[in-house]
Amino acid sequence: MRTAICPGSFDPVTYGHIDIIQRAAKIFDKVIVGVLVNVEKKPWFTIEERTDFLRKTVGGLENVEIAGFDGLLVDFAAKHQADVIVKGLRAVSDFEYEFQMALTNSKLNRQIETVFLTTSAENMYLSSSIVKQVGLLGGDIAPFVPECVRDEILTRIAKMR
Repeated sequence: MRTAICPGSFDPVTYGHIDIIQRAAKIFDKVIVGVLVNVEKKPWFTIEERTDFLRKTVGGLENVEIAGFDGLLVDFAAKHQADVIVKGLRAVSDFEYEFQMALTNSKLNRQIETVFLTTSAENMYLSSSIVKQVGLLGGDIAPFVPECVRDEILTRIAKMR
């Protein structure tokens, strides 16, 4: 059985994230979406809220599980007996950072491979940061996130004002 980890902060989950998770679920027997606590970022949503968003949006996929984690990605992968890390790439700038991380993870655990999936063309520009910025500036975020996520983002923005 091939188990893959799709890690990310998912703050919030976007259609780009969902696309990568769905495609990984077609390739691997089991996909664990790892929602990470990133000490370098200040998330809008708690890890519980982010895992809930993912359960609502991809939880219906039979071979997908959602789990939060902090610490090293390779430790999380080993704990879940995963042998692959799946990362989505939007642009060349993503590749440079993700390639560096893949090499680091390989040094830490040679048993885990990193696989890159290029994002679909309609999501190449999309990031959680852009969604939040557009929302803060009053733009329509409906094309970027599912309705249940959009409603929570708009509620969060209203509380910030």
